[in-house]
Amino acid sequence: MTTVLLVHTVPLWRASLASLLGAGQGIDVTTADRGTIRSALAGIGPEAGPEARPVPVPDVLLTDLDCPDALDVLEEVRSLAEPHGRGCPLAVLTRSDRPRGLRRAYEAGARGYIDKYRPVDDLSEVMHKLADGGRHIDESLAFSLLQVADMPLSPRELGVLALAEGGETVSGIAQRLHLTPGTVRNYLAAAIRKSGARNRVDAIRRAKEAGWI
Repeated sequence: MTTVLLVHTVPLWRASLASLLGAGQGIDVTTADRGTIRSALAGIGPEAGPEARPVPVPDVLLTDLDCPDALDVLEEVRSLAEPHGRGCPLAVLTRSDRPRGLRRAYEAGARGYIDKYRPVDDLSEVMHKLADGGRHIDESLAFSLLQVADMPLSPRELGVLALAEGGETVSGIAQRLHLTPGTVRNYLAAAIRKSGARNRVDAIRRAKEAGWI
């Protein structure tokens, strides 16, 4: 039996997905919203205290990148990774035109990438595969995931570019990040060069299209 923790913030969609997953052979589904992920992954009940009953840690955590607060869910899962919690394989339901969500899922260590437009016949087989330590990437998502994973910018360069995209000036970015204006210009120049862009505006455009920011 493979236990799947389905995390979704919309009750109706959560119930529908749970019903679909639960129909698969050898699949036991539990559900959670963002506020109960931590207790579910820690192997304790939602009630805190000495009388809280232990519950099995799920074999797979599945979430939908289109649900509200999906990126916050990914950040929560990432924060619970070892050594801070007892993690389990992360799988995401997504689409190829969601590069930002794909990047965040990749950073959170997702091992399953499931296209929402795929047939559902073998969904239970995907859950079993992930629970057994495997990986799964639907072919329709492979190219987008490759683009996301092949990001050439450093975290600092990415942060500077993201602030520039938000309208911050060089001096404003320098103040926010406690850097000198010259250092900020160097990071921006590096981001332009590494992304193959013509200028700052082009670098921001390319980074947004690739889901980097």
